[in-house]
Amino acid sequence: MPSMTSSTDAHPNRKAPSRRTSAETREHILAVAEKLFYWDGIRSTGIDTLAARAEVAPTTLYRLFASKDGLVAAYVERCSDRYKEVLSAATSPTAGTPRDRILAILDAFTDDVRSESCRGCPFLMVLAEYPDPQSTAHTKAVAHKAWVRDLFRDLVGELALTTKLSDPDALADRLALVAEGVYGSVQALGPAGPAAHGRNCAEALIAAARQEPGVRSGQTDA
Repeated sequence: MPSMTSSTDAHPNRKAPSRRTSAETREHILAVAEKLFYWDGIRSTGIDTLAARAEVAPTTLYRLFASKDGLVAAYVERCSDRYKEVLSAATSPTAGTPRDRILAILDAFTDDVRSESCRGCPFLMVLAEYPDPQSTAHTKAVAHKAWVRDLFRDLVGELALTTKLSDPDALADRLALVAEGVYGSVQALGPAGPAAHGRNCAEALIAAARQEPGVRSGQTDA
């Protein structure tokens, strides 16, 4: 499964700058920006540094993105598109039962945090650097998180059609919380820490949700 957090191409778009189209130049700048923003930080990466690394003039960069905020917004969209592509494939109707597809999300996240190209969740990093909820970068990062939550809700809804669940909405949110925890813990505690138990936690949550309301594991009637 391809990494979701970072492009694997160390030398994006090798074509000589003078021979790139505007679309190719834009994509090249985004690929370079993605690596710098993700590994070095967004606010710590200046336009001059980015332009130099991408081997383009700052005026070219501003012509294509208008502002650094516009470039950051495009970066978030690029990250989101890659996540959506991987997760949509992992959870397609042909990938198995609803339970299989729910667990496939956790497997995808676990595989990603184990890769050398991952240092944590890019969307959490964006939210940390852009705390203003009115900023475009912030709203796009939040929109991606909402998409993942909705993906869990849709899959739990499918599971509920064939399996009696005590509270489908609560199960979906608990699964989303586990997914957040996989990425939230990996930077400090590593992929072998709590992040390694994402699938097991999801399996336990699904099993618990199948119980009747008010009945706890191990409890029997008097």
